[in-house]
Amino acid sequence: MIKTKIYITPAGAHALRSELRFLYKTERPEITQKVSDAAALGDRSENADYIYGKKRLREIDNRIRYLTNRIDNLEIVDRKPNNETKVFFGAWLKLQTEDNSILKLRIVGVDELDLKKGWISVDSPMASSLLGKSIGDTVRVNRPKGKVMVLILEVSYEGFEEFSC
Repeated sequence: MIKTKIYITPAGAHALRSELRFLYKTERPEITQKVSDAAALGDRSENADYIYGKKRLREIDNRIRYLTNRIDNLEIVDRKPNNETKVFFGAWLKLQTEDNSILKLRIVGVDELDLKKGWISVDSPMASSLLGKSIGDTVRVNRPKGKVMVLILEVSYEGFEEFSC
């Protein structure tokens, strides 16, 4: 099976590693102790602490497995591109739509997606439309509301030096 690299910013990689560390070193031992204490009380078939604790342990173990595999396939993009006027992974963008509204977006990895912050996945149709374009280009992009023309006003690559991985 060929595994493709998953692009992520240094901050995103740091967040995934922090979550894995928390689950493995803090939450899992706490839940394990609670399950052990509940099991010591006797009848496990009607013991809610035991039943829900075991369920939570399975969820934690699944997440730990997922994060471990995910982290092994990360491609951390920690440098600015040579041409900072073009749109590449990690770019902060300021776009003007046809109705003169302004959109502020950042193109990030799928694990970092946060629409409230304006962070869109590099795999999204909108990001795909913008990648490789330059400041001043007018681009037709796909949005959930339909296709729209946008003008790229600004491209920035600040924030790559925030975390060292």
